[in-house]
Amino acid sequence: MVSNPLPNLARWLGRQPWVMGTARFVLPTERLIRALSRNRIGVLDIAGLPSLRMTVTGRKSGLPRETSLLYVPRGEDFLIIGSNWGSRQHPVWSANLRAAGTALVRLHGETFPVSATEIDGVDRERAWDLAVEFWPGYRVEERLAGGREFRIFELRRR
Repeated sequence: MVSNPLPNLARWLGRQPWVMGTARFVLPTERLIRALSRNRIGVLDIAGLPSLRMTVTGRKSGLPRETSLLYVPRGEDFLIIGSNWGSRQHPVWSANLRAAGTALVRLHGETFPVSATEIDGVDRERAWDLAVEFWPGYRVEERLAGGREFRIFELRRR
């Protein structure tokens, strides 16, 4: 059986600093692929990387906000990292998730509620090590973010 070379290619690309500058192209491409596939697949899926679709209530608007995210598997739970492509600002979804504490996740055609816990302290160090081992590109994003500590959340099925 031939294995999919795309995850390894994606991991290599994720370690290249110039890739973070492609967000302005990747994000519209993500929306287009999602629209054409009726929300079944996105850019991360095509790259063979684990992705989930998260819907969280906007802390200011009260409206549902949806985003696609790379996740790090951790047992039956999921880690998501607020790297924001190495931006110096936290991603909006992380502030919304921090305020709401819950979200809906769509994964492999299934939608289910999750509770979200922001990880800190020693647990954060362990989670960060796991995340970087899984997606080495987080180190590049960390350097680009100029010292901003990424928010790390654990999502657990409710």
